[in-house]
Amino acid sequence: MKVVIQRVTKASVTIDGIKIASINDGLLVLLGIINEDTQEDVSWLSNKIANLRIFGDDGGVMNKSVIDVKGDAIVVSQFTLHANTKKGNRPSYIKAAKPDVAIPLYEQFVSQLEADLGRKVQTGEFGADMKVELLNDGPVTIIIDTKQKG
Repeated sequence: MKVVIQRVTKASVTIDGIKIASINDGLLVLLGIINEDTQEDVSWLSNKIANLRIFGDDGGVMNKSVIDVKGDAIVVSQFTLHANTKKGNRPSYIKAAKPDVAIPLYEQFVSQLEADLGRKVQTGEFGADMKVELLNDGPVTIIIDTKQKG
């Protein structure tokens, strides 16, 4: 699993002109899944995100997690995170998991993140043409790949 995490002051997801998810202070999590991903990746990554200290404390130092600041989260499936751009100018998405593998892992990830955060997590819609809007706070953008957790 690969994620791009953005600390936001607001974020939303719109499909066909209808806003389906919206948060204020918290995290926008773009999630890419490959065939080799497992439940272990889901658990490890969710725990890492929930406890990642990327919010400012009283001294302005990034020392608090989204749990500490009672922030919200939106998770958006994003197969393009696994784009291979090695050859030519047209990205290949061959590594990205097909829906039969990706959807159950995506749903497990959302459920696990809800459990780890102790609150509801908003989502995009798997496979939909989504418009994602955000105001990146900082800007703070973190990339995590479970295959590089060593």
